[in-house]
Amino acid sequence: MSYERILTYPKSLLNKGTGFLTDYSYSLNPYTGCSFGCSYCYVRQMPVSLFHEKEWGTWVNIKQGAATLLRKELARAKAKGSVTIFMSSSTDPYQPVEYTAQVTRSLLAVMAEDPPDFLLVQTRSPLVSRDIDLLREMKDRVRVSMTVETDLEEIRRAFTPNAPPIAARLKTLERLAAADISTQATIAPVLPSSTSFAHKLHAVTDRVCIDDFFMGDGSGGKRTKRLGISALYDKLGLPEWYDPSAYRLVYDRLTEVFAPEQVFISQKGFAP
Repeated sequence: MSYERILTYPKSLLNKGTGFLTDYSYSLNPYTGCSFGCSYCYVRQMPVSLFHEKEWGTWVNIKQGAATLLRKELARAKAKGSVTIFMSSSTDPYQPVEYTAQVTRSLLAVMAEDPPDFLLVQTRSPLVSRDIDLLREMKDRVRVSMTVETDLEEIRRAFTPNAPPIAARLKTLERLAAADISTQATIAPVLPSSTSFAHKLHAVTDRVCIDDFFMGDGSGGKRTKRLGISALYDKLGLPEWYDPSAYRLVYDRLTEVFAPEQVFISQKGFAP
């Protein structure tokens, strides 16, 4: 899928953690916009998307001078106290443009030199494994959270056709763990999956976070409802999966394989 690349020159990068991210001091987004353009993305219902002249998923703002700016902001933030960072809250830090722009890598290089107290890297892209060298320098101060909403490729293609294949994400979790980098698989949102999903995750990580449209979109599911996602479930003949109770099926399957303390629900799973 083609998308427009726009160079921008931000005046700040670190945003105060609020709402769902209140457990973090700051959120950090290397880009604005996301070319993965997932059908259910809650950002589609946020001002950054609603007031943009082009459709979400067709444009990406590339933040110039980001490393220099972060170095200054991080030093100021650390002078005030503990610093925990969530990267990213409204874009994927490893979307395709990162292959060439390398904004995320430049930010990780800054944090490897002067680590925050904790950094969570939220992505669905195998590209994160490129930066194993920098992630390892942060040791136990970083966790990579890999979105794996389902283990069924036909479901992935229906909901997120521009996102990386599931098998590649599972392989990436395996590579990160082999490099002694803390990981978790994030089933967010819960999509239809098979009975063997939990076993596939257990083979590559020791921590899982589970979230859905109703707990995790910041509005009790109202943003997602406005996107009309329920119609896609109906089209697939799986309406029972679009329900506030659907996550329990996946949770029960997970706790048959993982220890209870390894499975987290919604906001607690994203916390430092």
